[in-house]
Amino acid sequence: MISDKLKEVILKELQLKDFDFKDETTADQVPGWDSLNHINVILAIEKAYNVRFKGIEILKVKNLGELQQLIDTKVSSLQQS
Repeated sequence: MISDKLKEVILKELQLKDFDFKDETTADQVPGWDSLNHINVILAIEKAYNVRFKGIEILKVKNLGELQQLIDTKVSSLQQS
């Protein structure tokens, strides 16, 4: 399930008022989320969650559900450190 925090970060970065995010939602289904804004969205997520993604991790993510799982994994590993 997509967290409210992730929704807020994406909405703010893409300057959207609202969007119905689902786990299966892909970047190309979100208005304004093109290849150029992709970098900005990922950087905004990294900043909001205080995490860093490797390029290969981002390339493997197919939808927002998988992105949320990746974020949760990163945040969890930070908390255990």
